Amino acid sequence: MTYKIQTVLGDVTPEKLGITLPHEHLAMNFSHFYRKPPKILANIFDLNMTLETIGYIRQYPYSSQHNLFLNDRNANDAVLQDVELYRKCGGGCIVENTTEGLERDVEFYKRISKKTGVKIVAGTGYYIADMQSCDSLHATKENLYDHMLKELTEGYEDYHTVKAGFIGEIASVWPLRDFERKAILAAGEVQAQVGCGVSFHPHRVPEAPFEIIRLYLEAGGKVHKAVMSHLDRTLLDSEKLLEFSELGTYCQFDLFGTEVSFYQLNIDTDMPSDSQRLDMICKLLNEGKAERILMSHDIHTKHRLTSYGGHGYSHILTNIIPRMKSKGMSQEVIDNITIHNPAKWLEIQQ
Repeated sequence: MTYKIQTVLGDVTPEKLGITLPHEHLAMNFSHFYRKPPKILANIFDLNMTLETIGYIRQYPYSSQHNLFLNDRNANDAVLQDVELYRKCGGGCIVENTTEGLERDVEFYKRISKKTGVKIVAGTGYYIADMQSCDSLHATKENLYDHMLKELTEGYEDYHTVKAGFIGEIASVWPLRDFERKAILAAGEVQAQVGCGVSFHPHRVPEAPFEIIRLYLEAGGKVHKAVMSHLDRTLLDSEKLLEFSELGTYCQFDLFGTEVSFYQLNIDTDMPSDSQRLDMICKLLNEGKAERILMSHDIHTKHRLTSYGGHGYSHILTNIIPRMKSKGMSQEVIDNITIHNPAKWLEIQQ
């Protein structure tokens, strides 16, 4: 059997990817998730993002409207610079997870790949129901299936010369909305036909990942081609994490670089640190799950880019991999997580 990876610049073999970030965004609009800042800081967030304000924005990233637009000219320039730095640090591929509802920009993804040499794999699918058009919300499961299948096998609806390389991120809230259930089921059916990878965004409750995978498997999706994203802010209990890992999906820890414990989108829980994320990974490694782990940053706001004082797409390469070694992880394990696992997930039989 031979396999391919469908990038925005055409098909490549899995061996060509190199180090891969499986869950990032290069251009998107996250303004739906705006949150009012604390009253005492309200005036700060009316100002531009500067050295004087960036500390506040790190604490309250969703209280800055400007921060939530990762698709304006300033963001485009900053992203391009960061992807180039990622390449210089040894990065080979970025998987772009922006789906319907988040304002993807396939032309920009192509431009980045051409300028930097980094391979970009873009997705197809749907974000949460609240961010969908009326047409999408009223679509049948068959309509959603047809849309994703076409973008994987023929080309994007809005960019016919480029094919999606995977399904995702398919996102949902809790309890699941009817539209989100349809999208999950349609994704499972498309996966079974095409054999592609699928990435899911669960809501911030422990029950969500289990229910999503139940529906996906019910629809015929293959468990070994599914990624459950954001486990480092969802399954904080070790027993729950280990229980979920037994299902056989890829377990993705994709908020590396987020070191602020206050989590605006779920104030009742603490966001873990990078050290705690590595401890979660160690727990799975101790259970023999080295081939089912993925790592990324999920950059979706300006403040996490280096031009705005953030860590950028190269953070895992420059800061985390050395710490993985200090925690006793071998180069073979690190290569599995950063190179071989992403390629295996993305590969599609020719």
